Amino acid sequence: MSRNKIVLAYSGGLDTSILVRILTEDYGYDVIGCHADVGESKDHEKLKAKARQAGAVACEVVDAKEEFARDFCFPALQANALYQGVYPLSAALSRPLIARHLVAAARKHGATAVAHGATGKGNDQVRFDFAVKGMAPDLKILAPQRERNISRDAAMAYAEKHGIEVPTSKKSPFSIDENLWGRSIEGGVLEDPSQEPPEAAFAWTKSFADAPNEPAVLKIGFEKGLPVSVDGKKLSPVALITKVGKIAGDNGVGRIDLMEDRVVGIKSRETYECPAAVVLITAHQDLERFTTLGDSLRMKATLDKRYSEIIYDGFWYSPLRLALQAFNDEHAKTIEGEVTLKLCKGSVRVIGRTAKHGIYNHALATYGEGDKFDHRAAEGFIQLLGLQLYEFSRQHGGVK
Repeated sequence: MSRNKIVLAYSGGLDTSILVRILTEDYGYDVIGCHADVGESKDHEKLKAKARQAGAVACEVVDAKEEFARDFCFPALQANALYQGVYPLSAALSRPLIARHLVAAARKHGATAVAHGATGKGNDQVRFDFAVKGMAPDLKILAPQRERNISRDAAMAYAEKHGIEVPTSKKSPFSIDENLWGRSIEGGVLEDPSQEPPEAAFAWTKSFADAPNEPAVLKIGFEKGLPVSVDGKKLSPVALITKVGKIAGDNGVGRIDLMEDRVVGIKSRETYECPAAVVLITAHQDLERFTTLGDSLRMKATLDKRYSEIIYDGFWYSPLRLALQAFNDEHAKTIEGEVTLKLCKGSVRVIGRTAKHGIYNHALATYGEGDKFDHRAAEGFIQLLGLQLYEFSRQHGGVK
């Protein structure tokens, strides 16, 4: 008798490795692993072998790095997407892409269900479920970790009992999720908000002590609001993110320690390394300010905040996100130029910018001899701008 097939979002980590066995033995499925490589630097053949060793009947591995950079990271960059003003949404951005490939693998193999390893109090369960249901409402979604709440210690014991190879040990308790846009680190001492994250938690960024004393200078070129070059050299999205991330990380830039509000209402301490995202968003924001009218900037800042929340909450495949993206695409048409940044000992700051469409007129801005501003016009401007205030004050004897 043939068994139903299920496609599992497979990372090769602790949780998804034991879920292959659990879905096979306890749920009665033939498990197909599906891994969308968004920049984890994992050996694809080794990953397939690990999935089969854990009990999967097949494993699909897709190189999705360019897709991730082009279709997810760069649209988020256009929106200066920083959840709660801090987090560049690296993990959140990868979930709708992974879900897209889960659905594709399910169609390819004739699976009736998909599964993921998200917990019942995390954000990823929401993102996976929303994305899959949005694309394929007929597929059943299983989340054994949500149903059983398997602790890390219990998961490690299960893996040891069944001879499943996993990367986590009691000596290294961190749960890691990484992609091109960033790296998240959870577990162990990081769950204590009062404790500084240990150096052992970080892999992409140097400490203040180890970062070089001499600053690095980077010049990022943009076209239509998207980065296209580093120091004058054109690069593909993946190559550009990788290059900027390496330079930024070597200079200690990109460490984030955030008391974060999860979708389910929990306040959690989250630790990230997002060197490329931090630098590129800093550069994009500066060029945007240089090439955009103030009224547009104020409106876009409001929409950027909402765009970030949409990503975080799992609504990537929503009409609102698509509408905001259309706004960003239109807004980005004049955001073209180069931004020069200086990186040193964990800090990044813009030190210069040039742009064909820069809304800057030296003759109007200068206080020097070349001043062409009509100072006398300011009196009438002030009179009209403040007219409503004058009238209110006249009626009420001033604002107390």
